[in-house]
Amino acid sequence: MKPCDAPTMKDVAREAGVSLGTVSKVINGIPVGEQYRKRVEAATEKLGYQVNNYARGLKTNKTYCVALVMPSLHHPFFAVLVNELSEYLMQQGYRSLLMITNYDSLVEKKCFSLAQQNKIDGIIALTYSPDLDVDESISVVTIDRHISNHPCVSSDNFHGGELAAEKLMELGCKKLLFLHIGNVIVGEAEKRGPGFENACRTAGADYHSIWLTDQDTEAPFFRFLEEHIHNGKLEYDGIFCNSDGLGVRVCEFLKARGIRIPEDVQIIGYDGIVDYATGRYGCSTIVQPIAEMAQTAVNLLLNQQGTLAPRNTSLAVHYAPGGTTRD
Repeated sequence: MKPCDAPTMKDVAREAGVSLGTVSKVINGIPVGEQYRKRVEAATEKLGYQVNNYARGLKTNKTYCVALVMPSLHHPFFAVLVNELSEYLMQQGYRSLLMITNYDSLVEKKCFSLAQQNKIDGIIALTYSPDLDVDESISVVTIDRHISNHPCVSSDNFHGGELAAEKLMELGCKKLLFLHIGNVIVGEAEKRGPGFENACRTAGADYHSIWLTDQDTEAPFFRFLEEHIHNGKLEYDGIFCNSDGLGVRVCEFLKARGIRIPEDVQIIGYDGIVDYATGRYGCSTIVQPIAEMAQTAVNLLLNQQGTLAPRNTSLAVHYAPGGTTRD
């Protein structure tokens, strides 16, 4: 090999002392003997060999690119999810094409159309449109919301709601409140409330639920809380919010009115988002396994076999204290 020439697969095979077919299998992620894999990887690193994805794509009729259609990166859950998806796709030899919709259903449709025009190998999406028209030739996996019969990945939202109620009761709460604000389109995340209510009914607990949609402001929550503060005490001593962000805002509202958290009222959110600066949870929370959700979505997309893929994959959640409960 000339010094100015880029190394080829033949050069890697020669350096590793294996066949060209073995090198091809290792590069394409096809299982081979561990000894052969290590020899190929060592030769690849020594020679500085890089896969030509363009040429590889021409041979396999693939682009090795996956579109990520997300509503926003301002919300920390979406930002962490995109980071995990991109990182795991890169590990599998795929690039990411990120598209942001800003929660606009018309923009979502344009993103799907643009992704299909770019001949990508698949789409992983968290959408706000129930009627997206998706080309049947495109593999699609969704997060939290369902599109037609495409596979959907979520955390176990129903059990997460149950877990929040059970934890509040375990910590001594007698009168519970659930606050939900979300999209009008029903998805997996909307199961948090029914899970919470089911646990309360099972235990015979006193509870109340308030549901708002994204079109509403959070003002009705705060009016309700204000109306139920008497002599410096809130009537409810345990609150479950359907997101960590809402949980933090409710904490701030109550503290501003002299309500002590967690001495007077205990609060649990949902998501498990860690503050970038401190590395701590913003509030006690039901933690979603975001990394596992991302890996599951990618694996389903890359190994999709038509209707054989599960309709919904629900992954386990767990509770974590974050300073707003008396753990």
